[in-house]
Amino acid sequence: MKYIYSLVLVSFLLTSCGGNKKKSVEDIIATNDLELIRKKKTELDASARDISMQLKQLESTIKTLDPQEKIPLITTFTAKETAFNHFVELQGNVSTKQNLVVFPEYSGVLTKVYVKEGQKVGKGQILAKIDDGGLSQQLSQLKIQADLAKTTFERQERLWNQKIGSEIQYLQAKATYESQLEATKQLQQQVGKTVVRAPFNGTIDDVITEQGSVVGPGQSQLFRIVNLDDMYIETDVPERYVSDIVKGKKVKVDFPVLGKEIEAKVRQAGNFINPANRTFKVEVGISNKDASIKPNLTAKLKINDYSNEKAILIPQSIISENAEGQQYVYTITDKVKDKAKVKRVIIETGKTQGDYIEVLTGIENGEEIIEEGARSVKQGQDVKILVIE
Repeated sequence: MKYIYSLVLVSFLLTSCGGNKKKSVEDIIATNDLELIRKKKTELDASARDISMQLKQLESTIKTLDPQEKIPLITTFTAKETAFNHFVELQGNVSTKQNLVVFPEYSGVLTKVYVKEGQKVGKGQILAKIDDGGLSQQLSQLKIQADLAKTTFERQERLWNQKIGSEIQYLQAKATYESQLEATKQLQQQVGKTVVRAPFNGTIDDVITEQGSVVGPGQSQLFRIVNLDDMYIETDVPERYVSDIVKGKKVKVDFPVLGKEIEAKVRQAGNFINPANRTFKVEVGISNKDASIKPNLTAKLKINDYSNEKAILIPQSIISENAEGQQYVYTITDKVKDKAKVKRVIIETGKTQGDYIEVLTGIENGEEIIEEGARSVKQGQDVKILVIE
């Protein structure tokens, strides 16, 4: 082979020398004769093409005659067991069960508003007062009558216990007292409806009706009160995940608008499949200590539907498929230093994670798999392992 290269080189030198005896390239350039220069260039171009063709023929012959030249170079990696968590990507909206518009329970003039927008309030705190139209005075009179009925009943009861008086007098006094108590209680409830209270701890998001307005039950919106502490995300999950996505599953929540990502868990998974879209509801509870997450905010969810602490992951790009639809990869066997033989292995795959896929069967922990060159090798072929530092 070295002899062939030497022969070509000597031929080229002899040709060059022969050209020098006639006229060198420098001599021809020095003549400034355009026609002569072009002629020389044409001759050299032809020589270069001939030499290129001869070199290609020599390289082809060398590859045919030298077995080492036919061995393909490959790279490998070692299959290792690793923790694998697969996530289903979904989209949902932030909600809170404590996001409420407060309506009055009594008709009248809104005489006083005690809160303003953005104010934090506690459960039961008075938010506003509605004119009771004289109910307070009526209640005072009823309380006086109830006190008198109580005194009369207590006296009649003492007499009856001493066997003095008639039973009918005792029963009448008792009935009158109980009637007055019930009337007082009902009027107290009516008066209580003129006071608007906070149904839970939260923040006044909006004061909808101003002081002095006439309001009515179920018609006039007074306030919107929101509690941002107990927030959750609701989303629809395809029914095929009904046995995988259950209460307690890990969730990665991303809020694109806020540029914020948090860890959470599924706090409730629905048991009803919606026949219209074949999905079930899932609620993901979220922490909102800084109150940056608002109701109806869009969130991207990655819900963990599958985990394997000892999974084997391989690049999807090295997997091939045969005529029967079976997937396979190439491993190496009979390894001696950097030489080995190719072995084709049928595999079964599971879920994907980016560019990688889980191998369920066919590959064992510690097995060496061909990566670079996986598409160009064949079963039983000799290969040379290239070590990349």
